[in-house]
Amino acid sequence: MKFLVLGGGTQGSAAAYDLLRSDHDCEVVIADLRTDSLQPALLPYVGNRLTTVRANATCEWEVAAAMEGAAAVLCAFPYYFNYDMTRLALEAGAHFTDLGGNTAIVERQRGLDARARGAGLSIVPDVGLAPGMVNILAQGGIDRLDTTDSVRLWVGGLPQNPKPPLNYQIVYSLEGMLDYYVTPAEILKDGRRATVEALSEIEPLDFPDPIGQLEAFHTGGGTSTLPSRYEGRVRSLEYKTLRYPGHAHIMRAIRALGLLSATDVDHQGAQVNPRRFFIEQVTPLLTNEDGDDMVIARVEAVGERNGRPARIRYDVIDYHDPVKGITAMARTTGFSLAIVARMQARGEVAAPGVGTPDEVIPPDAFVAELRRRDIRVDFSETDADASASG
Repeated sequence: MKFLVLGGGTQGSAAAYDLLRSDHDCEVVIADLRTDSLQPALLPYVGNRLTTVRANATCEWEVAAAMEGAAAVLCAFPYYFNYDMTRLALEAGAHFTDLGGNTAIVERQRGLDARARGAGLSIVPDVGLAPGMVNILAQGGIDRLDTTDSVRLWVGGLPQNPKPPLNYQIVYSLEGMLDYYVTPAEILKDGRRATVEALSEIEPLDFPDPIGQLEAFHTGGGTSTLPSRYEGRVRSLEYKTLRYPGHAHIMRAIRALGLLSATDVDHQGAQVNPRRFFIEQVTPLLTNEDGDDMVIARVEAVGERNGRPARIRYDVIDYHDPVKGITAMARTTGFSLAIVARMQARGEVAAPGVGTPDEVIPPDAFVAELRRRDIRVDFSETDADASASG
C-alpha cells in the first residue's frame, strides 16, 4: 500500500516515519521542493520503502503525478494549499487528510463531499494536534455523556526548560502561532456561537509535577467546526492555549504596540511588515536546536450520565524523543495525521465523504493508537457539578 506525504518538513517527516514504523508492508513517498535534507529518523528507510520525489505545490501536474497509485495522501503543505490538494487527490482516486488550521478552507472542502462519497473516498481535514487530536478527544467525552453542558480544550507546546522573558520556544510555525494571537476565537456561549478576543480570559491550570501551574487564554483556530456542530446542543464550548505564567501579558503588550500587525508600514521611505520584522528578530532567541519540548493537552466534557452530573477528562502529556530527534509537537501532530491516514486506507473511518476528525474518527481506537506510540493519554470519569468549568 502506497502513502504519499506532501511536504517533508517537521510534521510531514514525523508522519512518514510513523507510517514506516507502524506498517511494515507500506511504501511511503515524500513529495517536496527539496528532497536532499531528510530527517535523520527517516534515513534507515531510504531506498527500501521510502522514496522522495520533487514536487512544487503550485504546480498541479507535478503533484498529480506524485499522487498516482497512492491509497492515501497526507498533506503537510501550508494550509492554503489544502483545497487544491484535496481536489487533486479525488482526481487520483486517493483518500486525503491534512493538518488543517483554517476553518474557512475546511468549509470549501465540504463542497467536495458528494464527489468523495460517489467515489467511495474519505476526506478528513483538520488533523493535527489542535485542531485534530483534541477534537477527537472532545467527541469521545461527548459520546460518553447522555447530555453535555460544556466542553473545554486546553493545549500547549512548551519548552521543558523555559527561558525568560517569553518562556517559549518555537515548536511549529511562528507565523501561525502569532496569527492565532491576533485572530478572534470562536466559542459557544449560552448555546450560541460567539467570538472572543485572542489572549483574553487568562486562567491558571495545575498539572502534575514537574509541570506545575500554567496559564490558559483564548486563541483562534483550535475549535475547528465544533461550535457550528454543537450550537444549540452544548451550552459552553471553548479552546485555550497553555503557556507558562506571564506569557499572555507580554504578548498582549507586544500586540498593542503594533508589532504583530501583518500590514506594511512606511519606515523612512521603505515598506516594513511589523510582524515579519518581529519574527526575524525573535526567531534566533526562541529556537532550540536540541528540541527538548513537551506537549500538554487537557480535554474536558461536563454534563450528565445515567441521571447524575459527570465529568469526562483526557490528559495528554508527551515529550521530545531525543533518540529519534522528533519533537513532542511533531509526534502529537504528525503521528495523528499518520494514524488517520492508515484508518482511511483500512476502511476504519465512519463513512466516505468529507468529515472532520471529530465526526468520522472513532475516539477509542484513536486513543489506543496514541498509546501504542507511547503518547501518554490519561482518562478519568468523575461525578461533577454540571456548572463547573474546570
